[in-house]
Amino acid sequence: MKHFFASILAFLVVSVSLLAQNSDPILMKINGKDIPLSEFEYIYNKNNSSNVVDKKSLDEYVDLFVNFKLKVEEAIAQGLDTTQSFKNEFNMYRNQLAEQYLTNEKVIDQLTEEAYKRKKEEREVRHLLVRIPETGTSADTLAAYNKALEYYKRAQKENFEKLTQEVSEDPSVKQNGGYVGWISAMRTPLSFEEMAYNTPVGKVSMPVRTFLGYHLIQVLNKRESMGEVKVAHILLMNDRENPTNNLAIKVRTDSIYKLIQAGQDFGELAEKYSQDPGTASQKGELPWFGSGQMIPEFEKASFSLNEKGEVSKPIMSQFGWHIIRLIDKKPLETYDEMKTKLTNEIKQNERNQKVNEAFIDDLKKQYNFSVNNSALADFYKITDKYAPGDSLFNVEAEKLNAPLATFANQTISQKELSNQLASSSGFRGVRVDFINNSFKNLVSEKLKAYEMTQLPGKYPDYRNLLNEYHDGILLFEVMNNEVWDKATKDTEGLSKYFNENKSNYSWDKPRYKGRVVHVKDKASLKAAKNIIKRADKDSIDKYLTQRLNDSIQYVKIEKGLWAEGENAVIDAKIFKKAKYEPTEDYPYYIVDGKKIGTTPEDYSDVRGAVTSDYQDYLEKSWIAHLRNKYPVTINEDVLKMVKQN
Repeated sequence: MKHFFASILAFLVVSVSLLAQNSDPILMKINGKDIPLSEFEYIYNKNNSSNVVDKKSLDEYVDLFVNFKLKVEEAIAQGLDTTQSFKNEFNMYRNQLAEQYLTNEKVIDQLTEEAYKRKKEEREVRHLLVRIPETGTSADTLAAYNKALEYYKRAQKENFEKLTQEVSEDPSVKQNGGYVGWISAMRTPLSFEEMAYNTPVGKVSMPVRTFLGYHLIQVLNKRESMGEVKVAHILLMNDRENPTNNLAIKVRTDSIYKLIQAGQDFGELAEKYSQDPGTASQKGELPWFGSGQMIPEFEKASFSLNEKGEVSKPIMSQFGWHIIRLIDKKPLETYDEMKTKLTNEIKQNERNQKVNEAFIDDLKKQYNFSVNNSALADFYKITDKYAPGDSLFNVEAEKLNAPLATFANQTISQKELSNQLASSSGFRGVRVDFINNSFKNLVSEKLKAYEMTQLPGKYPDYRNLLNEYHDGILLFEVMNNEVWDKATKDTEGLSKYFNENKSNYSWDKPRYKGRVVHVKDKASLKAAKNIIKRADKDSIDKYLTQRLNDSIQYVKIEKGLWAEGENAVIDAKIFKKAKYEPTEDYPYYIVDGKKIGTTPEDYSDVRGAVTSDYQDYLEKSWIAHLRNKYPVTINEDVLKMVKQN
């Protein structure tokens, strides 16, 4: 019985293996390289879709596909895939293509919905700040947190505004008592925003960390979104060096306000008097803005205006005195209207770190990521003595080379992190945070780089697009070398091909081959005739231009191969079919050339057509050579499996 089950198991394993192989069988071999059915089907169906006029039969397309692959094979044989220009172009495209696979779309959607929800409901907040010293140690961070925690306990019993004015390390606290104003999504650091939206009205939050330090946040109120407002303003700035002048500035602001009330144009007064350099030339106009984008006093005054054209009384801010005119107001857009904009903002701001972290967390689970915490702690020990960027820090860090983390079959060493730290442009912030963020970035880079190597096996669309672009770049280069550029430069070959196929290029009407020279005055006409008579045939145009034209264009030259009806001068002078009336600027003309009947003299008379035909000839000859050079075998049974869309 054991042998029976063993045999069945072996049969199943073999069957599964064969099924996996047959799921994408080999359609053809070119120079010994396997071309799977899926690659052919992808290209075939893409080029024979319902919206393509010139559809090819399957047999025709097999020939085209083989020719295409032979050219790519030749490009590889010539080493075109090893050039730096190829690598740069291909890597740029690969990176762009991979972006959509190296993210977490589900988290992006969640963050977009969350951001819109917060934009619908604004929060009015005040804050207290405890700073962490720049280049601070772990002890500095802990000390700042403990201080913030102590203030949190006091805030449960004391007036928060008074406490803020007493202890907050925000430089503006003396003027505003820690008042931030109304905020909505993406107007403050994300951690600040999240705490503000998760703290009930009237309460003070626990300490929350931003790049500045630790904050306590008091939520004063909440309201539905005020939407956005567009205003113009006139600003008269305070005199900070001599505050005694500020009373006179207020008097001047009042006088401008009276001029507006008397009917003078707001925009003209803004251009004349406003000291805001960014808006004065625009008649004081500011871009649309919502809650949290302007200083509180300015924002409050702007949103309090209701009628278009309404003007506020002068209001004071930390910058000086403002007079504000309402241009327009609009409510918050719907989610569908804002979704694309919000999503793009999320991809560009701090929230994108959450997207990346979610993606990296998925990769960590998938590839069994493991970190050696004791090896990471070695860097923390060095930061207790030296700040990152310090030469002594780098000396100590360079001594480390133990495994720092592992995933899949990859290892990240301490040496890699020490190199990344040493190459950082500068260090600011908390030392341990800097180490942790650098390590996080290194892990992210390593996991993403590894995942890029796995994308072709995971996503057929990615693999097919990447192969298509890889082969497309090579095809262009090798075709340019072997056919297109070669044909245009091979004058001997073009001439020979033309002479052997001259009957293919005859015309139904005679042609005149030469030039028409339009001349400005009689003196130039005489000089032009002498040049045409004496100069070498190939130098006439150069001498006419160099000797007769300076700052004034005395002659204009037309060169061509004209049939009747294609040039007014030739029609009149050569074909005698019409009368030509010269322009006032160029009342004289010279015709120089000859009539050549219905047969071109040489290939240059029909260069475009001959070049195109010669390129076709070169390509066919080249393909015949490639088919002899590289063996091609096609599995006809697999070809019958091609699925046509």
